[in-house]
Amino acid sequence: MEVIIKPNYEELSKYAAEIISRQIQEKPNSVLGLATGSTPEGLYKEIVRMRKEKALDFSKIVTFNLDEYYGLAIDSKQSYACFMHENLFKHININQENAHIPDGKIPLQEIENYCRQYENKIKENRGIDLQILGIGIDGHIGFNEPGSSLYSRTRLVVLDKTTIDTNWEKFFKKDGIAKENASSFAITMGIGTIFEAGRILLMASGKSKADIVAKFIEGPVTSQVPASFLQLHPNVSVILDEDAASKLQRYEHYKYSMGERKKLERK
Repeated sequence: MEVIIKPNYEELSKYAAEIISRQIQEKPNSVLGLATGSTPEGLYKEIVRMRKEKALDFSKIVTFNLDEYYGLAIDSKQSYACFMHENLFKHININQENAHIPDGKIPLQEIENYCRQYENKIKENRGIDLQILGIGIDGHIGFNEPGSSLYSRTRLVVLDKTTIDTNWEKFFKKDGIAKENASSFAITMGIGTIFEAGRILLMASGKSKADIVAKFIEGPVTSQVPASFLQLHPNVSVILDEDAASKLQRYEHYKYSMGERKKLERK
C-alpha cells in the first residue's frame, strides 16, 4: 500500500486528478470506478478544469459508480446520479451511455438479478482499471458497512446508523428532509467487486477521518473495518491530507519516503 501525504485538501485533490489524467492519457478507453460524497468533490473540480484547459478527452471512457441510495429516482436532488451529473458528467465529453450508476428505483423483487447484471456490465467492459474510493468514519468503502465480507458482490444493503446520520447532514438536511425519512438502504458494489480493479485510489481528508485512517492502514485486517481489506490488494494508493494522516504512527516515515522518492525521480 502506497501512502501519500499532501499538505491540504486542495493539494490532495490535484494529486489525485493528475493520477486520473495520466490513466486516461495512457489508456484513452479506460474503465473508471467512481465515488461520491464530499471527499471527491475537489477531485472532480480538478478533472473538469483539466477538461476545459487541457482538453482531457473522455469520449472513450467508461465509468461505473460504486453505489446509489435505494428508493431515490435519478432526478432526486439527494441521489448520487444527480451528484455525478452536477459535479462531473455535464462538464465533460463522456458518452452518457458509458456512465453507469446503480438504479435506486429497481423493484425489490428484481434487485438480485439487477445486481448480477451490473457486475456483468463491468466484466463486459474488461473490468475496472482505476477505482476511486473515499472512506466513512467507521471504515466503510462504497456502502460496505462494518461486517461486510471480503468476497461480497454488488447487492442491496441496510445502512448503519452512523452512515445514515453522516449522509443526512451532507445530502438530505439542506433540503429539509427529516432524518427518519432519509434513505436507509443502498445498492453498492461489494468488496470483492472493488478488489477486481487493477488499481485502487483512496482519498481521505480532515481530522474526522484521522482515527479510521490509522486503523485501516496500520491496524489488523478485519471485516469490522472494511477498508482494512485494502492492505491485501496489490496496487493501492492512499492519498491523505495532513489532518487525515495526523494519527498514523508511521507519519514521519511516510513523509520521509515521499521526499526520498522525489529525490530518486529527479536523478
